[in-house]
Amino acid sequence: MTHSAMTKLARYPNNLATLPTVPKVRLYVEPAERKEHWFVNVGHVTDRGRWRTAPHAHPGYGQVIFVRNGRGVMNLEGSSVPFEAPCALLLPTECVHGLDYEVDVDRWVVTIEVSCLTQINGKLREFIQLWNAPRIIPFADAPEAGAQYYRLIQELEQEVKSKAVGHVVGTEALLTALFLMLVRSVKLDETEDEAAAGNASSHEIRMAERFRELIDQHYRDNMQLQDYASMMGVSLVQLRAACAAATGHSPTKLIHARIITEAKRHLIFGDMTMEQIAYSLGFSDAAYFTRFFRKEVGQAPSQFRLAARQRPA
Repeated sequence: MTHSAMTKLARYPNNLATLPTVPKVRLYVEPAERKEHWFVNVGHVTDRGRWRTAPHAHPGYGQVIFVRNGRGVMNLEGSSVPFEAPCALLLPTECVHGLDYEVDVDRWVVTIEVSCLTQINGKLREFIQLWNAPRIIPFADAPEAGAQYYRLIQELEQEVKSKAVGHVVGTEALLTALFLMLVRSVKLDETEDEAAAGNASSHEIRMAERFRELIDQHYRDNMQLQDYASMMGVSLVQLRAACAAATGHSPTKLIHARIITEAKRHLIFGDMTMEQIAYSLGFSDAAYFTRFFRKEVGQAPSQFRLAARQRPA
């Protein structure tokens, strides 16, 4: 059964452009005059007084923010999550987040272009597991780890700025060390996805990650599973087997999950009508979207929006 048959998605006749509800911003520490391609950026920001950013996302980039001093609250996909230094805030690509820092915050922002992030994550299954979800990783109970992490970020900043022979290799090595420290500092939940990935081959894990990348690019396009498989140069049988082994879910379930994630963002952060949200996600009408959302989430989109907006900010 095709994706479109199961979700009853359809291209809207007027091909409406997606109405943005969350700003998609470029790297805010990137100099406007920079022309050359980059894959890692390290920025150091020190503020005296309160500093706040509205909810936004970084398409094409993952971020690790090391908060050396201070505290604040992160708006993470519509929920308020407090954090206190020393800690690391790990923000995967497209993760919607807003940050409200309190007085005198000292932070280092490491931004990694998605192709570089994918390459390094391929070195260790736990790296992929780490970046599957946003995280706050505290170092308060492990001051030595926090100090070591700070030293690594300083070394990374120097290596990124360096034009010495092998600086790309050096940058990747330091990023790998940073990721390894985070993996060792956080307890990765043994969920169904991760347990399944333990039995998956490296080839199956890479295939599933590639499929997720394509979903991010095309989940609004109502593509059939065969279209995805053809783009990847594999058969449907291979695609289904890789997704099952690496994630514990079918390809269709992964597509549905991505659509629901974006639908929730529209409902939480935006003011579009249900019909506008439906069309922006590729549904033929609001009724199909409502039935699909209720089946996946357990409540109507209007109920979800009301409940989300009644939560404390």
